[in-house]
Amino acid sequence: MALTPDDVVRLAGLARIELTAEETSTLAPQLDLILDAVASVSQVATADVPPTSHALPLVNAFRADEVKPSMPAAEALAMAPRAEQNRFRVPRILDEEAR
Repeated sequence: MALTPDDVVRLAGLARIELTAEETSTLAPQLDLILDAVASVSQVATADVPPTSHALPLVNAFRADEVKPSMPAAEALAMAPRAEQNRFRVPRILDEEAR
């Protein structure tokens, strides 16, 4: 299927993209190649390939949940620019209406 410059102009209009005549003539063969590549996917032999959600099996790498010593809260808060009520104080980034 060969795309014409008129096809590219129509597609650009649908996407609300303004193209010059030079861009239109450059994009037509490039988009044609892309469409050919996408169409070639339908030619893949799929009769013997089962449907899958991932190419490789997924396995979660879980580790044991172990309690380990960590930095005391007072020490972490001492390094913060501001602390309030035993918490980090950060600037508000959302208005009340955004909640």
